[in-house]
Amino acid sequence: MVKKILLFFVAILSFAGVALGEEISFEISVPKVVAVGEPFGVEFSINSSPRNFEAPTFEGFDVLAGPSTSTSSSVQFTNGKMTKSENHTYSFVLVANSEGEFTIGEASVRADGKTYKTTATTVKVVKEVQNSSQQGSQGNNKAQTPTATLAEDDVLIVASVDRTNVYKGQPVLVTYKLLTRVAMNAEGQKMPSFAGFWTQRLNVDANRWVREEYNGKLYESVPLAEYLLFPQQSGSMKVEPLEMSIVARLQVKNPRRGHDPFADFFDVPQIQEVRRVVRSKEIALNVKPLPEGAPESFSGAVGEFELEVTPPADEIEANSAVTYVVKILGTGNLSMIQAPQIALPTSFEQYSVKSSESIQTTARGVSGYRQFEYPMIARAEGDFFIPALEFTYFNPRLAKYVTLTAAEYAIHVTPDSTATSGMPNAALVSGIDKEDIKFLGRDIRFIKTSDGNFRQRDRFFVFGGLWWAIAIGMVVVFVATMLWLRRYLKQMRNQAMLKGKRANKVALARFRAAEKYMKEQNNRGFYEEMLRGLWGYLGDKLNIPAADLTKENVRERLARKGVASEDVEAYVGLITDCEYAQYAPVGSVHIEDAYLRGVEAISRLEAVINK
Repeated sequence: MVKKILLFFVAILSFAGVALGEEISFEISVPKVVAVGEPFGVEFSINSSPRNFEAPTFEGFDVLAGPSTSTSSSVQFTNGKMTKSENHTYSFVLVANSEGEFTIGEASVRADGKTYKTTATTVKVVKEVQNSSQQGSQGNNKAQTPTATLAEDDVLIVASVDRTNVYKGQPVLVTYKLLTRVAMNAEGQKMPSFAGFWTQRLNVDANRWVREEYNGKLYESVPLAEYLLFPQQSGSMKVEPLEMSIVARLQVKNPRRGHDPFADFFDVPQIQEVRRVVRSKEIALNVKPLPEGAPESFSGAVGEFELEVTPPADEIEANSAVTYVVKILGTGNLSMIQAPQIALPTSFEQYSVKSSESIQTTARGVSGYRQFEYPMIARAEGDFFIPALEFTYFNPRLAKYVTLTAAEYAIHVTPDSTATSGMPNAALVSGIDKEDIKFLGRDIRFIKTSDGNFRQRDRFFVFGGLWWAIAIGMVVVFVATMLWLRRYLKQMRNQAMLKGKRANKVALARFRAAEKYMKEQNNRGFYEEMLRGLWGYLGDKLNIPAADLTKENVRERLARKGVASEDVEAYVGLITDCEYAQYAPVGSVHIEDAYLRGVEAISRLEAVINK
């Protein structure tokens, strides 16, 4: 009993420690744009135990439901350390009845003796134009095939730039976004060539779908690509369009079949695929040339930069290597900056310039630094000067050239302490400048003049013992390689056969997982597992790579295996229904019916393919 009490108090103290160490946050989640008459959700969440929650007034909106509360918590032990997390959510369902911008005020809640408030959030309400694309033909002809029309503005690619008037070399940010009002998939895209630009592609979150208003309509939008474009010529330039091939999945109603009231009541829409190529509009840019009269130290740098110089020590020894470092940092076309020129004294030997860089590319531009190292060796002692260094760039914000200067640097070179007595002393040679002395004893190794140790050979290499050994060895390696290759190809064929035999078991395992989700009423998980099972079975059974798993390839391969066309279409139709059900929870496919159809479809294919 004492041990249980101690464990109980330890657990309480642990939870208390976790609670004290966790930072409390109280946040609101709400869409930025909604349509008139469209219900939408608002959630207030806090990661602590709340009290006295006070909702805002929701002026301009009608409250259809709420607040409904939900709570979740978890406890984890990692390396003997316990972490606890909890979250409380207050949910509302609102609807707006008029256009405009409305503000959802602050919500407040008490937690751990403190009051927390959310920030006021603005929601834009628009009067959306109704979509006319997904309408089926409803004529009186009983054999009429249902059709759907994809409107021109149902799927769009919109290109935008942050500026249209720039200087040559000044970056332009171009963003391509996909806007859609229908369920669709992308089959491929053609990126612009950006002729006349130096480009830098940015990373975008291709899964960040947001709601957006465009031309009075609501779309789901996602970024496709972002580029920084650096014009390399002046005049009128074009930002080329991005092109994409899409497949839209539109709902069409079944044609009426007689006057069967039962069929009319269960008039379930079908899914029709419509293919289209969409592209963004071309954008014109006015690229201004850089002003005339650029200083000689200008080499094409455009932006805003700083100059840092790290010279060598002010006193060095003759024949010792030192490095002069120039660092250019700032924002602009850093990757195109060249090493500034340095005029060294004649007694200094300069070697190839080494460059390094640290560059970050963001939507605000290219920033970071480029560093240039100038290795050099002073060959003669004395006092010398490294001339002043100049770096010039064009500042588009100020519309002028800016020259940065590093001051002249004095350096004293002492005699070489490692010089031998046999070396000439430059100070004792009359009429010769010390800077013209060449220490040849260190630079040249003379050729050997003694007789070489040569021997005459009486035998040739060809047809000798070593030659036969090499020839036989090559034959053995060739035969061994051929035997290994035959064995490898046989194993690959066996693996393909084994994969095909195992396809049914793998599909059934997926179906069991789908059945579990079906019992839990988890529609999303059910359809995901069903699609994995259906596609995975075909890939394993027909030995089709995942990249080539398309409905057209499946139809062709199943037809080769002798599968009846109605069974093929039933299988492909089930895949289409499951794909649609992922996007439309209240759709034409009942979860139990989809499961039974899947089991029956695979059984039919097994009976034909395994013959």
